[in-house]
Amino acid sequence: MTPRVLIAVTHLLGSGHLVRAAHLARALGAAGFETVLVSGGAAPRSVPDGSFTFAQLPPVKVEGVDFRNLLDPEGRPVSQDYRALRRKTLCDLTAQHRPDVVITEHFPFGRRQLGDEFLGLIGVAAAANPRALVLSSVRDVLVTPRADRIREAEARIAAHFDAVLVHGDRAFLPLERSWPVAPELARKLRYTGYLTGPEECAAPLEPGEIVVSGGGSAAGLPLFELAIATATLMGNRRRWRILGGQGIGAEEFADLEGKAPAHVRVERARPDFPGLLAGCALSISQAGYNTVLDLVRAGRPAIVVPFDAGNETEQAIRAEAMENAGLARCLRLTGPDSLTPNRLEKAVTEMLGADAPPPLTIDRAGAETSVAIIAKLLAERA
Repeated sequence: MTPRVLIAVTHLLGSGHLVRAAHLARALGAAGFETVLVSGGAAPRSVPDGSFTFAQLPPVKVEGVDFRNLLDPEGRPVSQDYRALRRKTLCDLTAQHRPDVVITEHFPFGRRQLGDEFLGLIGVAAAANPRALVLSSVRDVLVTPRADRIREAEARIAAHFDAVLVHGDRAFLPLERSWPVAPELARKLRYTGYLTGPEECAAPLEPGEIVVSGGGSAAGLPLFELAIATATLMGNRRRWRILGGQGIGAEEFADLEGKAPAHVRVERARPDFPGLLAGCALSISQAGYNTVLDLVRAGRPAIVVPFDAGNETEQAIRAEAMENAGLARCLRLTGPDSLTPNRLEKAVTEMLGADAPPPLTIDRAGAETSVAIIAKLLAERA
């Protein structure tokens, strides 16, 4: 009998959580699992493709880094009726699919404001299939909350979860760097390696540029404005290319274009980004999960400027690991050594004169290893 899997994810800032969940769904579908990916974040511009079924809940989003207040697609506070519709839709999908494996992306380590949805999903799955495996799927770095919320997450893991898939490389960046791992939790951790899609060697494009990128959300705007000011200060000795995600509004994007001098091109993020990165003289970016993979593949000199607004610590921890491994130089937008155009100019000049980083080996077999771990857990349960 074909094993059935249901993955539930709600991305609130950018699309990284959904991208990882889609990589996992794609790998499971290709391995013969009957997989459903349920997304509760903003509806994607294009439905993720692969050998799996995609389902969209009534979407929610947040404003900036205010994760406490959920908004509907029009920016209105989410009502109780809207929340109830999300829960019912998710529970109905679960009852219909009767999964052998339930995977909650990020929960219970995060998304506690959606805890009723995830716990409801687990309850319906257990009622439909009492032997269903329940797994949590998390990235390499978590945001450490208050002590009481750590205890709450640990209690939920003990009560409801069979294992935790950690999509990272323990030798490069262990979960302990961002979350206190008690012995009970340690026994449930399964490191998979970094979770990515099929990797291909991209032919270098537009050689010699400085490429500035910031993921899919609007969080990269301060970095883009700083890059434009720095490029203006440095003059037209080298071409710059700034790639803004779809999360940047049309008005803000037009403002960036208006500020950019002639030797700086501002455009939306492109599908051939790996080729632009492979050909660049220098990459300047934030320090999101996929940035590690992008820079390891490209092997180009890099500066990472972690996003750290609000209480966000994820990117700062990852950026530090990248600098320690010799993969990139880490600079900060805030703090005592906060970046100015002059400081970034100095760093860019130094990096352009430096050698390419030495090859870095990190485990990027997260898709295949995740499938193998899930198959093994299912076999043990049987």
